Amino acid sequence: MYDRHDKVSSLIKEEAAKFIAHEANTDPMITVTQVTVSSDYRNVTIMITTIPDGREEDALVWLKRHGRELRKSILKHTNLKIIPNLDFAIDVGEKHRQHIDRLIQEEKNKKLEG
Repeated sequence: MYDRHDKVSSLIKEEAAKFIAHEANTDPMITVTQVTVSSDYRNVTIMITTIPDGREEDALVWLKRHGRELRKSILKHTNLKIIPNLDFAIDVGEKHRQHIDRLIQEEKNKKLEG
C-alpha cells in the first residue's frame, strides 16, 4: 500500500513529465526519472536524464527557468494542499545504470561475433 509521500511523488512526477513533454523542446529530450518529497511536503527534487547524453546542463537551465510555470501547472492540475518548492537535479544513478547496460550489451555482442 502506498503512503502519502509515494502518492505525492508519483503525482508530481506525472505532472512534471506532462509539462516537460508539452512545453520543452525535444532537443534534448528530458526524462523525469524520479521525484523525492521532503517530510513536510514543502520541497521536491525532480531527477532527470536527457537524450542525447551530455545535455543535462541545458535541461537544468531550462527547468530552472520554467520552474514557476511548472509549479502553476501542478497547482492547476492537482488537488495538493501544499504546492512545494521545486528543485531539479541530474539522476546520476540512472546514468550509471545506462552505462552498465551499454557495457553488458557490448560484451554480449563481442561474444556473438567471436
